[in-house]
Amino acid sequence: MGALVLLAALSGCATADSGAGSPASAAATATATAEAGAAAVDCAGVNVVVDFGTLDAAPVTECVDATAATAASEALATTGVTTAGSVEYGDQIVCRVNDRPAADETVVVEGQESFTETCASMPPAYAYWALWVKATPDANWEYAQEGLGTLQVEPGQSVGLVYTTGTETPTPGS
Repeated sequence: MGALVLLAALSGCATADSGAGSPASAAATATATAEAGAAAVDCAGVNVVVDFGTLDAAPVTECVDATAATAASEALATTGVTTAGSVEYGDQIVCRVNDRPAADETVVVEGQESFTETCASMPPAYAYWALWVKATPDANWEYAQEGLGTLQVEPGQSVGLVYTTGTETPTPGS
C-alpha cells in the first residue's frame, strides 16, 4: 500500500513533456490520438494504449478480446507489451515497457539530471511510466488508483501507459 501512496504522490508532483514540440512529433501525436480514440470507441474488449513519449518508440493501440474482467498486465501481455517492475516495489510500479528505458539507456530530461534507470526502487518524479485507466470509451483518462500488479479492467474499459517526463503528465494519446 505504501508503494501506491508513493506512486499517487508522484503523480501529483511529476510532470511531463511528451516531446511533441517538433512538427513530426506533433503529427505523430495527432495520428496516435485519433487512432487511440477510434480504437477505444470500436473496442468491445479492453483497449490498450502505450505512449513511449521521449523514448522514441512506436505507440501501441490495440483492442484485446475480453468478455470478463481481466488483469491489466494480462491485457498488455496479450498485445505483446512486456513490463518490468522494480526490485523494491515489484509489479506495483512499472519501470520498463518493452525494455524501455533500457538498463544502459541514458534518460535526458531538460532541466533535470540525466540518469540510467536501474529499476531498484521508485523512478525519479520527472521520468516514469504513468498508468492510466478509462472507464468507458467516452470517459476521461484517470490516473490508476492501484498498481499494474493488481489492476483489473472490464470489457469496454481502457488501460494506458505513458512515459512521462518533465513538468506535465500527459494522458494516453494526448
